[in-house]
Amino acid sequence: MIEQEYIRKIIHIDMDAFYAAVEQRDNPGLRGKAVIVGGSPNGRGVVSTASYEARKYGVHSAMPCSQAARLCPHAIFVKGRFDAYKEASKQVREIFFEYTYLVEPLSLDEAFLDVTENHKGMRSATLVAKEILEKIREKTQLTASAGVSYCKFIAKVASDVNKPNGLTLIPPEEAEAFLEEMDIKKFFGVGKATQKKMHALGIKTGADLKAWSEIDLVKAFGKSGRYYYKICRGIDNREVKPHRIRKSYGKERTFSDDKKDLAWINTFLDELAGSISDGMKKINAKGKTVTLKVRYKNFDTVTRSQSLVNYTNDYHQISAMARQLLESTDAGNRKVRLLGISLSNLDLTEEHYYEQLELEFNKSLTFDSVSLS
Repeated sequence: MIEQEYIRKIIHIDMDAFYAAVEQRDNPGLRGKAVIVGGSPNGRGVVSTASYEARKYGVHSAMPCSQAARLCPHAIFVKGRFDAYKEASKQVREIFFEYTYLVEPLSLDEAFLDVTENHKGMRSATLVAKEILEKIREKTQLTASAGVSYCKFIAKVASDVNKPNGLTLIPPEEAEAFLEEMDIKKFFGVGKATQKKMHALGIKTGADLKAWSEIDLVKAFGKSGRYYYKICRGIDNREVKPHRIRKSYGKERTFSDDKKDLAWINTFLDELAGSISDGMKKINAKGKTVTLKVRYKNFDTVTRSQSLVNYTNDYHQISAMARQLLESTDAGNRKVRLLGISLSNLDLTEEHYYEQLELEFNKSLTFDSVSLS
């Protein structure tokens, strides 16, 4: 049983197939049909969101649209309308603030809420979550799912248990048993590469993970081992932080055809650096670390990073560093399908902490991305 001096009441709200649901809501002809928001099935874009009707065929986000079309030939592909998604997200966020100011958005379609002490004086976090889901449905004609628990990690995992339009409560006394039975791939923070390594070590469930000592997990997974040791025991003391500061700013493009000409690649990096410089200046931000991302024709992806001695949003510095980092890749010898530049280690003024960063789309290119009871 989890023992804590202070039991928080945390809710994780996750909108159901958000972008696709907005499209189905706004276009009655799409309702009940397999809808995929993303690029063209004949191009090289990726799936942003798929409706549940399409997910039954194995379609999921970040999948190449060409593959999604093969899995679900009758799917209807639509281009994203981010203004519509932002407006719906704003409406949902307003509902959250009716109950608490402790709202930590993770993206347009999900957020953590701390309702331990809430504006309406409700003692039951489950009833708060139920009310919020009902208001979302009434105000936006969209559905969401919620996870309710004493910590962020379990609340997030719980919100995925009964999707769509579900609510799952995991009280402290049930947390360890819940985690022990969970498939390791459902643990937030365990990606595909880590999952593969864990399977090779015989770790397939939370119980398997829990059998390892902290020292052995650190030996096997580095610093992440300490995190895995804690979460499989339901230990997560992170607070819901409404002031989430952006950690990086970047843009990337997937090309309509593979590129090998270094002169063309360098020219593109110059243009991308200029776009990033303009965007950083608009939000009064500067960065110190430049990262170049290169994805080759066979989907191998590499990143190269270098920190500057000063914070910058200057086009010339960003471009020069990106060109320098490119020299340590195989671009020019191997064909490239994607290039990206990002700035991290940011210096942001407080007034812009919450500003939404928008990415421009080019017609010839596609964007990849990003008491409880």
